[in-house]
Amino acid sequence: MDLLRANLHKVRIPEPTNRIHKDECCVSFDTPRSEGGLYVDMNSFLGFGREHVAWNFEKSENPVYLHIVQRRKPEPDETDRPLKKPTLLAIGVEGGFGEQEPEYDVTYEIVILPEFVSLPFPSVDLPEKVRLAVDKVILAESADRKQQLASWVADKKIISAHAMDLQQLDNGVIVPPTGWKCSKCDKTENLWLNLTDGMILCGRWVWDGTGGNNHAVEHYQQTKYPLAVKLGTITADLEGADVYSYPEDDSVEDPILAQHLSHFGIDFSSLQKTEMTTAERELDHNTNFDWNRIQESGKDAEPLYGPGYTGLVNLGNSCYMASVMQVMFSTHPFISRYFEKQSLKAVFAISQADPTLDLNMQMTKLAHGMLSGKYSAPSQEQRAGYSLVKWVELPRDKYPVVLSYTNIRLQGQEGIRPRMFKSVIAASHPEFSSMRQQDALEFYHHLIDKVEQANPGNHELNPCTGFKFIIEERVQCPSGKVSYNQHCDNFLTLSIPLHEATNKEQLEAFHEKKAAMDLDGKEVSKEEIVRPRVPLEACLASFSGGEEVPEFYSTALNSKTTAIKTTGLKTFPDYLVLQMRKFVMGEGWVPKKLDVYIDVPDIIDISHMRSNGVQPGEELLPEGASCGNKAEPARPVADEDIVSQLANIGFNYFACQKAAINTSNAGLEEAMNWLLSHTQDPDINEPISQDPMPAEDTIDEASLQTLVSFGFPEDVSRMALKASGGNIERATEWVFSHPEASSSVSADSSTNNVKDDDSHISDGSGRYKLMAFVSHMGTSTHCGHYVAHILKDGRWTIFNDNKVAASVDLPKDMGYLYFFQRISS
Repeated sequence: MDLLRANLHKVRIPEPTNRIHKDECCVSFDTPRSEGGLYVDMNSFLGFGREHVAWNFEKSENPVYLHIVQRRKPEPDETDRPLKKPTLLAIGVEGGFGEQEPEYDVTYEIVILPEFVSLPFPSVDLPEKVRLAVDKVILAESADRKQQLASWVADKKIISAHAMDLQQLDNGVIVPPTGWKCSKCDKTENLWLNLTDGMILCGRWVWDGTGGNNHAVEHYQQTKYPLAVKLGTITADLEGADVYSYPEDDSVEDPILAQHLSHFGIDFSSLQKTEMTTAERELDHNTNFDWNRIQESGKDAEPLYGPGYTGLVNLGNSCYMASVMQVMFSTHPFISRYFEKQSLKAVFAISQADPTLDLNMQMTKLAHGMLSGKYSAPSQEQRAGYSLVKWVELPRDKYPVVLSYTNIRLQGQEGIRPRMFKSVIAASHPEFSSMRQQDALEFYHHLIDKVEQANPGNHELNPCTGFKFIIEERVQCPSGKVSYNQHCDNFLTLSIPLHEATNKEQLEAFHEKKAAMDLDGKEVSKEEIVRPRVPLEACLASFSGGEEVPEFYSTALNSKTTAIKTTGLKTFPDYLVLQMRKFVMGEGWVPKKLDVYIDVPDIIDISHMRSNGVQPGEELLPEGASCGNKAEPARPVADEDIVSQLANIGFNYFACQKAAINTSNAGLEEAMNWLLSHTQDPDINEPISQDPMPAEDTIDEASLQTLVSFGFPEDVSRMALKASGGNIERATEWVFSHPEASSSVSADSSTNNVKDDDSHISDGSGRYKLMAFVSHMGTSTHCGHYVAHILKDGRWTIFNDNKVAASVDLPKDMGYLYFFQRISS
């Protein structure tokens, strides 16, 4: 006790805004349930496993820790208990679906380093400061939990339009701090305080058999009093309070909630959290069940454990991230950089003050968690699970509805939960930081960018170097002269030429049979469906084959013409990533997924795709700019026909010039759309600046990513959105009606994005071996499920979140992303 009092100055009482890491070690995946428990630094509030807490003491000299240990409560009859068929569409209630999480006993003690002296908690003998600090830590929402909830909410709450001038009745209502009950029934949970008249009423009935009797909603329908706050969610951290706006039909922010609460005598600073918010309820119900029965389901697969066979628990639609990371940490550059040549202790010693925000620290932590084998072991129990075949989101409560189920038993592994990694890799990214499903290719590209930013200028430490390569485009106009453009990339997108299918006869017979059955009102069974089979070689040929470029402006002919463009690879990477363009635009501009098989060989040779630059006897097209200073790009010039037509309508001449330039002279309609959406710009009628390039228009990132997911290049997508005023449907139509856009973008970037700094890009033979592929099941990249298959130790392994097993029926022809490794000569 004297030792503790001597270090009281090192103990801090956490504020509501402090991040409390009490669920997981910040440098490993140890948790309070691990053998050694978890140690929470009572100064920084970082958590550490038993093997790592001494590292923190050496670095920070913080000696006082809260030791948290959780031990599962014994349930000796659990394995013998028969599984009951649910009779009620509810979870966790009698007759409904059973809860999956076991119960745990939690113990606490105060530990003082370096000798690991321990003191019991709770204890009246402890200094008041320590008792208060520990109580705050125990009651606080953990940093991981806060991050999950922030991600699940996804969109930032809007400030309610009704908050600032909300009417509050002077009816003398005073709300007590405890003992709440619905004014119209006996409900004592899920209670909402109407901020206009102070009525306490129960909430909506929800799909799982819980909730209320709809009295709060009915009260709004009768009175139209707009705002209510959920009792039990109000604490000193008012941002966490659950405020709902009935007319706006959403959770909202009330900037003056403190004032509205004080009107009814509520002292929010003394209240404790006792209820789940709407976001917390959504999170719990969407992560408590095993969604992963998709790939190789029903197969008698052998579970695999050990180093390199560690599963990643789904954090709520995080399968896209898990699939990509399993593949990346099966490649030599990532294994070497973050596991073989990087110790946890060394990277922690040089990490920033908060290692949970350090990408290199979290990459190393993830690598050691996945590759050490420490966390790859069979789970402690055989869990009863339900295969939820279909879930539907309700427009108001957003809770899924179970339409059917299959009663099964699973043997899996606990795996690890990469929450800290997801938090830091997705920082400031509006999509990856949410709980929505994402495109695995977009995440792969984002990962490469973030890792390169974390290793600036140090190519030896950058594991992404082996994935980069140089693409070279050759354009030849009718004059015979050519131009070459180069740019770097880290994947190839391949179109799927359905006309190259190798089973055309079977397809024709199937379509005839299906048409006849449709006439008879019959449906084709899944076993009878015949899908096109397209060889990967045909997809590669479509990438490198010549294509016509209409409306190409030839500087040799000084006129627009039709040119021929061919594409090849200037360099061959160590790892070649191929994306199959399965998502295309259907009728009515509706995106659809091609139902097609790709025949992928184990070995490919792309040597024929090498581009060797300017050849002897070839003559380059003249430079487009007439000025002698090539270092300064030419200023864009407006098409006078477009400008004059707009000016004749009555628009300002300078505004018309800007409209033509900002839509790349695409046409009158595009310029008109741009102009109408920019009439309120303060400088719309001012002369055009003499800057070489116009100011970049703000493009909605979500709209841009939607077009990119359709398979359109990002530069072309930006141009299309600018030309169509941000409307996705018009932008899609613009891309198809301007096939020359892709070529013009490449021509405009003839300065290339291949920098002197890219001289380190690897090159070698064009022979590759398939080492992994990521498959997607669903109608869109923004829904469905991803799994990875990886060739490890001579056999194919399926990684389905935290399920890792030997592959039984390899679905190699269903891949979305294929990863090839160069075969060394």
